Amino acid sequence: MTATNPLPAAASIPAAPGRPSHPETDPRLEAQVSYGDVRELRGPLLVLGDVDGVGWDEFATVETPDGARHGLVLEVDRDRVTVQVLESTDGLAPGEVRVRFAGRPLEIVVGPGWLGRVCNGRGEPLDGGPPVTGTTTMPVSGWPLNPVHREPPHEPVLTGISVIDALTTLVRGQKLPIFSVPGMPHLTLATQIAAQATSKGAGFRVVFAAMGMTHADIAYVRDRLEERSAAGELVLLLNAADDPVIERILTPRIALTIAEELAYVEGHDVLVIMSDMTSYAEAVREVSAARREIPARRGYPGYLYSDLASLYERCGRIRGRPGSVTILPVLTMPAGDITHPVPDLTGYITEGQIVLSPEVDARGVYPPVDVLSSLSRLMRSGAGPDRTREDHLDVAAQVMASLARARQAAELAELVGSAALSETDRSYLAYQGVVEHRLFDQGADELRSLDDTLGRAWAALAELPERELTMLPTTFLDRFLSARTETP
Repeated sequence: MTATNPLPAAASIPAAPGRPSHPETDPRLEAQVSYGDVRELRGPLLVLGDVDGVGWDEFATVETPDGARHGLVLEVDRDRVTVQVLESTDGLAPGEVRVRFAGRPLEIVVGPGWLGRVCNGRGEPLDGGPPVTGTTTMPVSGWPLNPVHREPPHEPVLTGISVIDALTTLVRGQKLPIFSVPGMPHLTLATQIAAQATSKGAGFRVVFAAMGMTHADIAYVRDRLEERSAAGELVLLLNAADDPVIERILTPRIALTIAEELAYVEGHDVLVIMSDMTSYAEAVREVSAARREIPARRGYPGYLYSDLASLYERCGRIRGRPGSVTILPVLTMPAGDITHPVPDLTGYITEGQIVLSPEVDARGVYPPVDVLSSLSRLMRSGAGPDRTREDHLDVAAQVMASLARARQAAELAELVGSAALSETDRSYLAYQGVVEHRLFDQGADELRSLDDTLGRAWAALAELPERELTMLPTTFLDRFLSARTETP
């Protein structure tokens, strides 16, 4: 990553367990030189002059009359250093500030002590408990991973949500975003996945990183995920909309660093849900504007692609290690524009997408997934014999193909009327209603098994003449279609 990135890949809480180091208490900072030549305070940025021996991405402690704040080096130009202050520069005056540099990137404590905790976007406890402690610290950039050591994603992560498990199966080690429109129930869907998701591994854990949320949404997330948190299977990092913008840039990096330790050292399968990545990208844009950088598309910096890739590419599986990191980013598309820079660039990096549709939502279907616009490119690696069920991939292909034909029949019915349709076309219209309301539609707290989901898919396909089921082998038709009327 180049030095033009608004947040270098390492940025988070310092190495002191659970909380930022304080210059009066951290012996590592006592002997360090402090600098007071503050040239400029601009938004979250502090420009310091007459500095020597400071490197890009270093952690800094900003000493003020009101106590210590924390930051990291964003840019070095000869003896001038630009520091982004994590708690913002509000209330600071140039003559009252001194800065110490730690000579290392920002780090966080990692380990199982995070499980069951509720923290803000910087990792400070919100649950009334003590700071997270541990014996190991890691820079939040993670470590570069040799691609040769990567294992291909395989085996499913089952969410208990029929439309996802059946048609866009999430695979361990995959990155699969949810594209939504403001006002859609994407947060409800994200929290349902966080509450219900499981895998075949020995231990499944969830890290939920919320960015730029209202306090009402934060309260909903905490309440909805309380049970999993109490079971010690969840880490919650909650960044509110009125928290400092820099914290919003830190939150997903902290979440991924925690997840990597839980996965590759502790051996868990970890699902990282990041919502809303559009809020994150807007924070990147705000920092870029404060730096007076030349904007690219819609005001976003030209390095937004590499910045997003530095997050999304931290998922996967490592040869010789049992755990995995699976990433499910959630992002809202302004005005529903899928060509907006954030979903557009995300689509280049990730392996498919789950698209929520206002039209499906208007028909009363939850989750309102537009299945013909959605895709899991790694589904064949995680579904089928010895992974889910032997008929899974064939049933999914038939459901999708039949739904595409049903949409054509519906468009024809709007032109000529349903009475003028052939009997086969009318059966496709009946199929569309059944598949939406029996397979796709389910409660926001309803957990379905995969057998139940596939049984519902067979029941929907039973609305069609058997001659139309051309993508299903005869053995599956003989085995599963006969039991279709027993499925609710």
